[in-house]
Amino acid sequence: MSRNINDVIHKLNPRQRKKVEARAAQLIAEEMTLRQLRQACRLTQQKVAKSLRIGQEGVSKIERRSDLLISTLRDYVQAMGGQLSLVVEFPDRKPIILSGITEFAQDSK
Repeated sequence: MSRNINDVIHKLNPRQRKKVEARAAQLIAEEMTLRQLRQACRLTQQKVAKSLRIGQEGVSKIERRSDLLISTLRDYVQAMGGQLSLVVEFPDRKPIILSGITEFAQDSK
């Protein structure tokens, strides 16, 4: 008998299923492309485009770019209902949330 992961998860009690789903979301969130992030939020390019007031092709271009303005990235994340934070990591200290950058980018619009 062949089972897939969805069959196994479906048979768990609600508490166990919620715990598994939360851990899966945590693992997935550790590293994603913008496209994967949008899909994880169960949003279409059309919905994000409408929020950004651009065409669907504009969202596709944003998702394919490897170099974005901070303001573009912030707007994209906000269109999905999130908030952008920038974290600086050094080998010899805990991560630091960089403040002022996203606010500055918003003020310059």
